[in-house]
Amino acid sequence: MIGPIRRWRTFVIIAALVVCAFWVLLRRDPDLLERYRAPTPIPDAPPIKLPPPTERPEGDAHATQLRLAKLPDRYPVASFKQLPAPNPDDAAKDPLVPEIQHKPAPVEMTEARQVRMMRLEAIKASFDRSWRGYKDNAWMADEVQPLSATPRQDLEKLGGWAATLVDTLDTLWIMGMHDEFRMAVRACEAIDFGHTDADTVHVFETTIRYLGGFIGAYEISNKEYPQLLRKATEIGEILLGAFDTPNRLPMGRWDWRAYARGEMQMSAPHSMLSAEIGTLSLEFTRLTQLTGDVRFYDAVQRISDVLAAHQQKTRLPGMWPVVIDASKPAFDEDATFTINGKADSLFEYLPKQWLLLGGALEQPRLMYEKWLPVAKKHLFRRVVNAWNLRLLLPGEARVSDDPMTGRTVTTIARGEHLGCFAGGMVGLAARAFRGPATNANLELAAQLTDGCVWSYNVTATGIGPEKFFFASCGGPDESQTGLRCSYSEDKWRAALKEHLQTNDIDGYSAEDGVIGKADETVDRIIQEGRLAPGMLSIDNPHYLLRPEAIESVFVMWRLTGDTAWQEKAWRMFQQVVRHTGAAPNSKSDQVAAAAVDDVTRADSTALMDRMESFWLAETLKYFYLVFEDFDVLSLDEWVFNTEAHPFRRTVWPTAQ
Repeated sequence: MIGPIRRWRTFVIIAALVVCAFWVLLRRDPDLLERYRAPTPIPDAPPIKLPPPTERPEGDAHATQLRLAKLPDRYPVASFKQLPAPNPDDAAKDPLVPEIQHKPAPVEMTEARQVRMMRLEAIKASFDRSWRGYKDNAWMADEVQPLSATPRQDLEKLGGWAATLVDTLDTLWIMGMHDEFRMAVRACEAIDFGHTDADTVHVFETTIRYLGGFIGAYEISNKEYPQLLRKATEIGEILLGAFDTPNRLPMGRWDWRAYARGEMQMSAPHSMLSAEIGTLSLEFTRLTQLTGDVRFYDAVQRISDVLAAHQQKTRLPGMWPVVIDASKPAFDEDATFTINGKADSLFEYLPKQWLLLGGALEQPRLMYEKWLPVAKKHLFRRVVNAWNLRLLLPGEARVSDDPMTGRTVTTIARGEHLGCFAGGMVGLAARAFRGPATNANLELAAQLTDGCVWSYNVTATGIGPEKFFFASCGGPDESQTGLRCSYSEDKWRAALKEHLQTNDIDGYSAEDGVIGKADETVDRIIQEGRLAPGMLSIDNPHYLLRPEAIESVFVMWRLTGDTAWQEKAWRMFQQVVRHTGAAPNSKSDQVAAAAVDDVTRADSTALMDRMESFWLAETLKYFYLVFEDFDVLSLDEWVFNTEAHPFRRTVWPTAQ
């Protein structure tokens, strides 16, 4: 009997090992079973619904015959820059990039898992409503207009190339809507990037949404749809034409018709937003990594070299201004510095480019480390708030030169939703770059993220405004409960009076003689502006369905494993879907989520007839990932571009 028992024991052990191995494979690759299941037919695409074509001026018939395609370079590159590789000795010792995500993954009880899965399904249902609103009413257009249920082409930014379709591809896959994904991929093959009714091509937007969208979809679907890489290469090849200038810096708003007619691009732009020139590196670098064509990496690395050379030559050394002259190039003419809109993603891409290259190139890390101390001193400002929470927000710095006093830097405590990515960026860099300040910088990241969460919590709708001024009391080193920062109503009102001295607020101006009646004026401003303690004015009360606040909450959740970030995300989501009409069956008079006109009016039903593609590409994706399994799209394996498209990071082998 001993022999058979031993044989059965061996069989059981082997079977257990096979099951365990299979379970590990499924954990590493949740789509394993899906790939070996018999494929279902691809669903039929809905009818194409586009607005009427743009009418060209009479006598401009030739313009409609022009095709957008890469032409032979007028200013060819003599020697291409190559992708970096680490020093073999350095790579063999330790991983160049440390672990980013919290280890181990948070322990979850059964009840907590059930709640999380319910929330996950609610987010997916909201996504499905907006996606179907686009499918049914604006298929192959750039956007759907959710109130009028009509298609919209954003020719100024998006070129009329079905931006929402391309931008949404990887979200469809992440949410398990694989049949919808396959249908969308097939539809993308029909996009003709050689034709557009736009007068100019917006190089920045085309790169982050279309090029990034195709790359992210190709990678997230395990590279099983080669047509996605072909489309990425197609648009990348076209965009290389924008770099054909004497100094190889790109055009920003590219007059593609002049280029197609063969006209020389005599110089790069004399005036260009720094975000537009500094937010191309991830997409072009990854395209080189995937295709082996070094021209794409060469194009953006030349930009990085220029940024590095001029970082200490600006009017605020360590930072680049909002506007630059790409033709010279010159970075010392503009005096406004910020990481809010128009400059934001330049700074975001510094740690992300380092991560994408697996730590093999020190340049982006060094640029980030030169920038951070300047931001702490001149941008990050502590928020006076009624709860004395430890909050920070990024403002903007303005530099002025006085012959008597020299150079002066003035910080304006003005927050923007676009700047809410800062917490996630600082946290990601803190964990990636290691060092003695890691914990302090993680705390800095948490306070920056909480500052944006606060901007949601204090409005009547529970949604953060587009732009606002806040009462500040110093930089990160200032104690939130110290004499300068601890809250009192008198302190808030004094800040409002000071703000009124230099700013028009809701029709009130210092020039109107209201300073002499300051207390009465402040009362009216608080009441009419619907201001919460700590807010000074809300100069743009829109909510445009932006993702930056939830983006940072997602990153902080993955860095810390602290479920408090999940609770903050859920409160934000509930308010957003309630007021935008994103929840299924919530507002029968609209077909998808709509931007909010004024977040300070809880009783207002005023919505804007816009749903930009980033609602599906970014905002709902980040909400979803906060409640997905902790290791799905791990920050140790992926890096997200500024449109939330995931790219696989380079990982260099180390000695075992």
